[in-house]
Amino acid sequence: MRRISRRHRITAFLAVLALVVMACGGDEEAPEAAAGETEEAPAEEAPAETEEAPDEAPDEAPAEEPEEIATGTGVTEEPCPDAVNEDNGCIYLGVLSDLTEGPFAALAVPIVAGQQAFFDRVNENGGIGGFDINISEYTRDTRYDPQEHSSAYRQIEPNILMLAQSLGTPQTEAILPDMDADDVVGMPATWWSGWDFPETDNNLILNSGYSYCMESMIGLDWMNENAGEINSVLAVGYPGDFGGDSAAGAQAWAEANDAEFLGFVETAPNAIVGSQDSAVGQIVGSGADIVVIATGPAEMAEIVGGAAANDFTSPFLGSVPTWNNALLQTAAAPAIEALFTLVGPWENFEGESEAHQAMQEALDGELPANDGFTFGWIWSYPVKAVLEQAAANGDLTREGVRAAAEGLVVDYEGALPERTYGDPAGAPREGVISQPNPDAALGLDTIQTGVTGPTAQNYDYSSPCASS
Repeated sequence: MRRISRRHRITAFLAVLALVVMACGGDEEAPEAAAGETEEAPAEEAPAETEEAPDEAPDEAPAEEPEEIATGTGVTEEPCPDAVNEDNGCIYLGVLSDLTEGPFAALAVPIVAGQQAFFDRVNENGGIGGFDINISEYTRDTRYDPQEHSSAYRQIEPNILMLAQSLGTPQTEAILPDMDADDVVGMPATWWSGWDFPETDNNLILNSGYSYCMESMIGLDWMNENAGEINSVLAVGYPGDFGGDSAAGAQAWAEANDAEFLGFVETAPNAIVGSQDSAVGQIVGSGADIVVIATGPAEMAEIVGGAAANDFTSPFLGSVPTWNNALLQTAAAPAIEALFTLVGPWENFEGESEAHQAMQEALDGELPANDGFTFGWIWSYPVKAVLEQAAANGDLTREGVRAAAEGLVVDYEGALPERTYGDPAGAPREGVISQPNPDAALGLDTIQTGVTGPTAQNYDYSSPCASS
């Protein structure tokens, strides 16, 4: 473990600044601080005269930054490659994602791009605690395979402070014991309900938004009120994955509303099962009033299109990973436009929160390939928050980051309500309803935000809805 003093990084600047002020007699404004020094320099100087202090103290005094920060694995005094702030050290974060052959590659590539843009902004604003953030050096493609995920984790673990992304529920669960032993905190690109409970995630997982289980209840409450009374529900999705959690929520909704739960149609990515013909046949034969679907985008399109081709006209309620706007360029587009409704944890890229405005500015008015970019940006807020808290505590070791994660409070710049970790009772129970529109940005119209309902609100969320 090293202790890196941050005073030496600004001492020379302050000396020069003092000489400039003396030479000018204090009558002119001082030159702007160099990048990365803007926030630190004022902490070294007291106001010149007490009467210039504000008449009222702020509601909360800013935390004093420690003179020294303890560091360890994944943190260097040397700058990051291609550093924004050459006088800063470097914090290396790992990314384990599905970037080429898996069912979520089309979403995951923009997810990583969104995270990169987010941390570019962080670095441009001076970094965190005297360090820039690097997520590119230890990004690995695990192709949505738990074994490859575990292997890649072991490869990058000796070089990272924490994981900025771990995509997939079974994949993240596969490495959780190692993360626990290594004191590695991580951000999951997954919404499994187990991440809301310390006894399941070991206070290591910084998830954002509702769970898949709660997502089903939110969506079914909305559909029951706005699209007609629901008397029977069928679930379809990946087993032992997010599909099971989604199905558990659908079953809980049916039981709470005296509707018939017709079961869970288990399927898998096309790379495994070849086609969705079996799932389509079971859906068409079910006679369900509504189908809750939790698959990848390609599988969703094949299922909805295949069911419609067989004269199935009941609506499909889609879990957030099912959507990709590129599906509106496929043969299944008419069926998707007619039958599909999406539940999401936050507004799409064109939302109006401060977070959305920031990500829009980051792309200079251009649209991303899809809303994976939005996911990556919003998922990064807890990562930033835990690093800031650990730095404020003077401990950017893995143990320090893990300690900072307990009870962590995260501000999402309006994209989500403020979140406190370690409190399952406060887990989110709101979502956003959207529907496909080929003329809309990224193919979606937002129908309603802040959506919840009686089932979602009254559900006894005291344990994970389903094992993964």
